[in-house]
Amino acid sequence: MAHEKLIEQIKKMKIVPVVVLNSIEETLPKMQALVNGGLPCAEITFRTPCAADAIKLTCEKFPDMLVGAGTVINREQCEKAIKVGSKFIVSPGFSEEVADCCKEHGMLYLPGIVTPTEAMAAIAKGLTTLKFFPASNYGGLKTIKAICAAFPYLHIMPTGGISTENILEYLAYDKIIACGGSWMMSGTPAEIEEKTKAAVALVNK
Repeated sequence: MAHEKLIEQIKKMKIVPVVVLNSIEETLPKMQALVNGGLPCAEITFRTPCAADAIKLTCEKFPDMLVGAGTVINREQCEKAIKVGSKFIVSPGFSEEVADCCKEHGMLYLPGIVTPTEAMAAIAKGLTTLKFFPASNYGGLKTIKAICAAFPYLHIMPTGGISTENILEYLAYDKIIACGGSWMMSGTPAEIEEKTKAAVALVNK
């Protein structure tokens, strides 16, 4: 899928759930809850040993779901994430080797940045859609606007400290494609579904 088309899909979602799975058994109930809640999208983080298997299982069982790999910090993880079916790759910071790996595979890469220097490193690799993480710790929307003033062609997906209290403020800024967040992922699958429905209703009202 072309990067532009993928980014358009992410824009339509408005929220990218950041999902940490501690066991493979959690995967399908939580993914089903997101789908039932109206948000067929997930950034499954590589923070846990079952991440690759969870992505593979999700891609097999929910082929229409927009599934990416998060917290990808090196080439080895990136290769693994691509092999199991990830549609996009996200890092907490900027990694040159991950950027190179994604380019080789024609994969959308959203690296994390918080400073103009990091933005310039990503831009040098041809990347103009970036994650801003951790957003709330580094000045949030105010900093994003300052960075985008210097680099007006950038588009940003802020993650970290995003919640129902502030997401509309972020989404109102035209340089933001969507917000990453994990607030809807706590609790039982039924609770996740309800929180997801509420989040979807909020951003689409």
